[in-house]
Amino acid sequence: MSQSNPLPAQLPVYTRAQDLPATLAKRIVILDGAMGTMIQRFKLGEEQYRGAGYSGADGAGDRFKDFAYDVKGNNELLSITRPDVIRDIHEKYLAAGADLIETNTFGATTVAQDDYHMADLAYEMNLKSAQLARAACDKYSTPDHKRYVAGALGPTPKTASISPDVNDPGARNVTFEQLRQAYLQQTLALIEGGADVILVETIFDTLNAKAALFAVDEAFEQTGECLPIMISGTVTDASGRILSGQTVTAFWHSVRHANPLSIGLNCALGASLMRPYVQELVKAAPDTFISCYPNAGLPNPMSDTGFDETPEITSRLVHEFAAEGLVNIVGGCCGTTPDHIGAIAQAVQATATRKLFYAADA
Repeated sequence: MSQSNPLPAQLPVYTRAQDLPATLAKRIVILDGAMGTMIQRFKLGEEQYRGAGYSGADGAGDRFKDFAYDVKGNNELLSITRPDVIRDIHEKYLAAGADLIETNTFGATTVAQDDYHMADLAYEMNLKSAQLARAACDKYSTPDHKRYVAGALGPTPKTASISPDVNDPGARNVTFEQLRQAYLQQTLALIEGGADVILVETIFDTLNAKAALFAVDEAFEQTGECLPIMISGTVTDASGRILSGQTVTAFWHSVRHANPLSIGLNCALGASLMRPYVQELVKAAPDTFISCYPNAGLPNPMSDTGFDETPEITSRLVHEFAAEGLVNIVGGCCGTTPDHIGAIAQAVQATATRKLFYAADA
C-alpha cells in the first residue's frame, strides 16, 4: 500500500462515486471478471433463457414463453428472465474482492438487440441490469470498503467505420446517429438504475466509441448527473492496433476529450501479449489512471472456462503489471472467473498503485 498520489486536476465534479478517484490514488482497484464465462457455467437452455426455473417476483413469469424467435445466447435478457443467475454472478465477484461490478449490459443496445428481435426491450434490460448490480454492491459495501456499479457500454456488432462487405469499402451497416441514439438510451437507463460509473469498453472501432461518449455527455446534460467515465479499448492482434486501425497512442488522443477517469485495454489478448500495449498507453497518458483486464490467456476449448490460464497464472502476470507500476485498475475479461479475480486481488493487495505524472512535476 502506498501513500496517496495527487489527483488529476482536470477531473470534473462527480455526482456519484465521488470518492473513487481518491481510492484509485491510494490503492489498486479491482474490477470483476467475465460475465459470459460465468453464464455458460449454468448451462442454460432455450427454456431457461425464457425464464423457466425461476419463479421469483422479480422474474418474467410466462412473458417470453411464446416469443416467436430463439433467445438462447441473449445474455442481457437474463437480467429480466433469470435475475437469480445474474445476482449470483455479481455476488460471487464481490465475495472474491471486486470493487467495481459491471452491469450485464454488454449487448444491451437497440443495435445489438435487433439481432434477437428485442430492440424494444433495451431500456428495460439496462434498467434491470443496473438495479441488480446496485443491489449486490449495496449488500457487500461497508464504510471501509465501498463497491461501485460500472454501467457497461459494449461495442455493438455493427461498426461505423468498417465496411461489412469486402467488395464495397464504403458500405456501412450503421450510422453514427443510430449509435448515438442507442447509447443515449442505454446510458439514461443505467443512470436511472443506479450506476456509479460509465464504462465504455471493448472498443475496436473508435467511431463507435465517439458515438458512445457523445451520448454519455448528452445523458449527463439531460439528467444533471456527472459520473466518472472509464474507457477501455481492444488491441485485436500483434499489430498493436485496434480493429479500425489506430495505435494505442492514437486511440487515446481520439478519446481523451471525454476527460475520462481512466483509460485502458481489455479483451482479445491475454496479459502477457497485452503488456507492451499497456506500457505504450502508460507513456501516452501519464496523468490518467490506467486499467487493464485481459483474457485468461488464449482460447482453449478443452478448458472449463474456454481459455488457457488458471487463476494462479493470470494473477501472477497481472501482478507483474502492478509491480512495474503500470496499472491503477485490474480485473479480468473472457475466461476469467471469481477465482481469477480473487487471486488477482490477493496478488496486488500489497503492491503500490501506479503514480500519475504531470508535466508540471518534471
